[in-house]
Amino acid sequence: MPNPLRPYRSRLRRLLGQPDPDFLAGALESWEEAPGGVVHIRPALSLPGQVERIRSSVFATLADTVNALTLEGDVREGPTLGWRFRNVDLVDGVLYRDGAELHLRSRRNRLGLAFRPRQTASGALYESWNTNRWFGSWLMDALVAWPLAERTGEPLTTAPPPPVGGHAARYEELLGVDPMRMPAAVHFDDLIVFSDLANNPDKWRRQHELRSKLLAGRNPEPVPGVFLIRGTGGDLRLLKNERELAERLATERGFRILDPLSASVDELIEACGAARAIVGVEGSQLVHGMIVAPPDAAILPIQPPDRVAATLKQLSDRLGQRYGLLVAEGNDTVFTLDWRDLAATLDLFD
Repeated sequence: MPNPLRPYRSRLRRLLGQPDPDFLAGALESWEEAPGGVVHIRPALSLPGQVERIRSSVFATLADTVNALTLEGDVREGPTLGWRFRNVDLVDGVLYRDGAELHLRSRRNRLGLAFRPRQTASGALYESWNTNRWFGSWLMDALVAWPLAERTGEPLTTAPPPPVGGHAARYEELLGVDPMRMPAAVHFDDLIVFSDLANNPDKWRRQHELRSKLLAGRNPEPVPGVFLIRGTGGDLRLLKNERELAERLATERGFRILDPLSASVDELIEACGAARAIVGVEGSQLVHGMIVAPPDAAILPIQPPDRVAATLKQLSDRLGQRYGLLVAEGNDTVFTLDWRDLAATLDLFD
């Protein structure tokens, strides 16, 4: 039965300085949803001195990020895991179980105590805090985890219905994603959650299946490349000479320029589905192009020196694409890139 005291008990435990219990430790059962395995990784292509420009990283330590970008060879990846729980409450984006918590999204109410479960449900979640925080993570991880929930139980999500006509709604339509959407507070009689972080062969397979579904019935025109504008959308990462670089690529190399904020999902798929290169500031907007670009396409995120990430490298590995490391000059929010660095890095893929 729902227990309205669970959020209060968790808050009290933190106030008393008590350690956080492991949410996963209380699972009724656990299993390998997909086995681990060996995958072959190709290193990022880069000009001399690019690694040395990196001053800081996100999502991993600097050493681990550099290793992920430069690693070459066979790598053993872990399995995709599943856990089943009984008697779990969802309250304002947080799962509560016997004093343990699992955060799925930022709370709407900072105290986290404004909602009481009045509805019951059972099923499988295919989301995580990252996929609810960043649209690019939703595109490259939640949609790839959807088949896990679909075949294991009733697929559930805490996300509200996406705006009609928006990107998320169209992706869900194309991929047949139709979950049961949870209210702010709900009691789960039976709940399944997954860990799909490992970049194992099954995740590679599901990523290729997603690409095939998005391209089904289409015949995109081959183009030298697509520059996906970031502008000031999302978290601020402003490439001051972004428009200049994009226009030079269009004039001198035959690239198409698209702004995902004004382009439809279908326009993005048609433009990027046979592109030989996807270029733009590192961020969610690049994922639109990457998830449909062909194997061996050049993936070239322009990264600020104080915010380098290897997340998109994992996606390019899954799709057999070639990844380039290109670090701009500036800080984590405002930076510039020399045209000569961009052009010379693209030449590495010829």
